[in-house]
Amino acid sequence: MKLRALRGAISCDEDTKAEIETKTQRLLLEMLARNGVEHDDIVSVIFTATSDLRSEFPAAAARGVGFGDIPLLCARELEIDGSMPRIIRVMMHCYTERESAAVQHVYLDGAQALRTDIAQ
Repeated sequence: MKLRALRGAISCDEDTKAEIETKTQRLLLEMLARNGVEHDDIVSVIFTATSDLRSEFPAAAARGVGFGDIPLLCARELEIDGSMPRIIRVMMHCYTERESAAVQHVYLDGAQALRTDIAQ
C-alpha cells in the first residue's frame, strides 16, 4: 500500500448549511467509491472553501458520513480575481494499492472546469 493524495472539488448552488453538508458528503463518498478506498485507509482530509461559503464547516459535514475519527482541517481558499464561486475543495490522504496514474480525482457539479487536466 502506498500513501496517495486524492483531489476533489464540488460547487454549491447556495451558501446554506444543508447545501454545504449535502455537497461535501456527496463529494467524499464519490471519492471513496471511485477509488475503492475504505475508511481505515484514510489518513487525513484537508478542505478549503471559497470565502462566499460561510454557513458550515466542510469538516463538520464530513463527520456526518463517519469521518469523525479522521484528522480533518478546513482552510479558506485564496481569493483570486475571476475564480469560480462557492467551491469546496478536498485533498484526501489515503493508503491504496493504486498507482498514481490510476487514482481518480473527482470534480462534480461544474467544478470539473477547475482541473480539466485531472478531473474524471
